[in-house]
This record gives sequence, C-alpha cells and structure tokens, in this order.
Amino acid sequence: MNYQESLTYLLKYADYERLPRSGIVWDLKRVVSLLERLGNPHRYARTVHIAGTKGKGSTSAMIASILTKAGYKTGFYSSPHLLSYTERIQVNGQPISEEDWAKLVEVIQPQVEAENADGTYGQLTTFELYTAMAFLHFKNVQADWQVMEVGLGGTLDSTNVVDPSVCVITSISYDHMDVLGNTLGEIAGWKAGIVKQGVPVVSAPQKPEAMASIERVCKEKDARLIKVGQDVTWKRSGFTTGGQNFRIQGLRDTYDLYIPLVGEYQMENAANAVAAVEILTEKHAAIPVEAIKDGLAEVNWPGRLQVLREKPWVVVDGAHNAYSIEQLGKALKTYFKPGAIKLILGFGNDKDIHGMIREAVKYADDVFLVASKHPKAVKGEALAAEFVKLGLVPRVAGSVKDALTMAVAEAEPNDIICAAGSIFVIAEVLEGMG
Repeated sequence: MNYQESLTYLLKYADYERLPRSGIVWDLKRVVSLLERLGNPHRYARTVHIAGTKGKGSTSAMIASILTKAGYKTGFYSSPHLLSYTERIQVNGQPISEEDWAKLVEVIQPQVEAENADGTYGQLTTFELYTAMAFLHFKNVQADWQVMEVGLGGTLDSTNVVDPSVCVITSISYDHMDVLGNTLGEIAGWKAGIVKQGVPVVSAPQKPEAMASIERVCKEKDARLIKVGQDVTWKRSGFTTGGQNFRIQGLRDTYDLYIPLVGEYQMENAANAVAAVEILTEKHAAIPVEAIKDGLAEVNWPGRLQVLREKPWVVVDGAHNAYSIEQLGKALKTYFKPGAIKLILGFGNDKDIHGMIREAVKYADDVFLVASKHPKAVKGEALAAEFVKLGLVPRVAGSVKDALTMAVAEAEPNDIICAAGSIFVIAEVLEGMG
C-alpha cells in the first residue's frame, strides 16, 4: 500500500470532518477495543491531553516544542491538517513520512476490519483510525511523551482513552453546537470530560458559566485546578509583526519569553503551556527553564496570524468561530495598524456563521466571500445577504485564488488582506502562495 492508497482506504470510512455528523454513534468502547487488538499503544508514552475551543492547537504545539527542547522524544497529534495529512502525526516537530503513514495503515487494516466485522460497538470512523495510528507511531518510535489534542469535545473523543499526567482546557466558546450543546456550560462539560481522577488540570481564563462546569468536574474528580489568568499570569513587553516578548509569572518561576506568533491569545496559550510543563516538573519531568524559553521561541504553528507577504500585508488565520473572529480584528489593529482591512472569508456549514459575520462586519472595510473545496463549504452567494443586512456589501469570488488576486490588486501598500473563517480556506491561500 502506498500513501495515496492508504488515504483512499482511510477515507472510505465515516469521515465526520467531511460529512454531516448527524449519523455519528459516539462510543469510546470501539476505540478501546481496537487499541487492545493493536497491543494498547496508547499506554506506552506519558501523555499531555488538551481540549478547548480556541488555542488548543497552539497550546499543544508549544508544549510539544518545550518537551522536545528538554531532550524528550515527543509525539504530537493534532487535527485538522493544513496541507498534508501527515501533519497530524509529528515527532519532535517533524511530520510522519508518507511511507511510515502507509505502513501504519497496513498494520491497522486487519484489526480495523476485524473490529468492524464484530460490530459490537458500532463501526469505526476515519478520525478514530487516525488516532490509533498516532498512538501506534509514538510507540514504534519509542516516544517519551505524547501531546494529544482533542478532535471534538472531550468526553467521547477518540483521544480520551489516555491516562494523562496533566490535562489542559483552553479557551471555550461556541462551536460544534450541533454536538456539544447550545450553552457554554454544556460545551464546557464536554470539554471537561478529559479530566481524570486526581490528575491536575490547567484551565485558560473562561466565562463564568464555562468555568463553573470545569470547577464542578474537577471537584468530582478530586483534580487540582490551576487557573491561568489568576494562578499564572502574563504581561506583554513588546511586539513586532513577527512575534512578541512577554513575561509569565508561573507557579514555580518567572519567565521572560518570546514567541514567533502574534495575538494576545497566543500569550494566553503560552501561559497555558508553561503552567502545564510546570506541573510536569512537579511530577519529576526534567524541563529546565532554557527548554521553556527555547521551545516557545522556536514553536512552529502555521496558519495562525501568519504573515505571507508585505505591502500589502497578506495574512492567514485559522479563526473559525465568532470569538476568534472578534479576537482576530483586535489583533490586526494592534499588531499591524493597517490602512484598510480586507477579509477573505469562507465558512463550513457546521460553524456559527452568523456569529462570525456579526463580528467581521465590525472591523472589515471590504469582504470577499469564497467557498473552499471542502464538502462542508458554504457557497459565498448564500451568505452575501447576511452581510448586506449588517451594512456591508461583500463580493463573491469564484475561488480563493480569485479573491486573493482581486484583493491584492486593489490594496494600498499599508492595507492588510486576511483570509479566515475556515482552516480549509487558509490552506488554499497557503497552497496558492507556496
């Protein structure tokens, strides 16, 4: 089996990143059963488990980078990918090779088919297979640590089979309401499903309703709760369009740090990461201060306020809910001080589209609507009226590439063009400019 054949095999199963989630049957038992057939690879490495709505990928990447700089062989599992499926499974910052990816699929195939033939707990999904592959790869390479980012929710996510050393819950906002519920309390309850008995939890600052759910679960599980923003704090000391300097007052020390990422929320994510690794040091992990500094200074997490060119600025950001679109506007104005803000926006049909539009019109001077090639992408024509109701007349582009060409042609040197709304839109911008 080659790489392309392995993808064809994986994608023949229920891929709820691409399909409606209405038919999904949530049951961790089938993941547990598959992993038992594979020799329980998820139990090999020590684990950091991260859930949340906004910032879980960035926080996970930061923790993985710090652990790598501390000399540990570190696996990192994330989703979705930007340009290649292999990005989902990384070791020491390097994606798995296509050859190793295909070999993993060959290994799991007979066990997957045996599990599905048994059918006791329902049929395995594509994402569950990715997760099993990640655990197996981390065991194969003898990883010391595995940093596991939750795919969706927490309680019944396929990653929630681990026995972690620390759990992290990043900022919670409205997303995936079709599955997780319509209130922040309900959504936070699903995210807090990763909390394990007696295992410390690091939480980002939360709205009171969300924090109440996290506190309740931590109390039930007798899990120590560290609140970033209270127990661990940060303050920015300087920034450029390529990164920012800041100080974190942690649980154990004070750190003067730099990250090559911009946005207030990235300092919050760094504080989450520092708090988590400080907990690991309490559990006898050897993570010196220099590893924290170097890990954050060299973290690589593309697609998050990533600058692709200047004069005019072309930037991509993975904002895909109302809160993150709001924060994006603040970041663009703070870090770039642009003349005009031109947004290239495309949305998936499972997102809070109305909320994102509501926030975008507050600061956009011009909007180009696009539909990515993803099956869940909403056609731009279907959204134009929503913008008009709020006082902004958008333009509908035939493709992401067309929108980028139009925006650049019209922009003044100090304007900023930012693609957002869906990670699949920004992936197409990255491909077009690559």
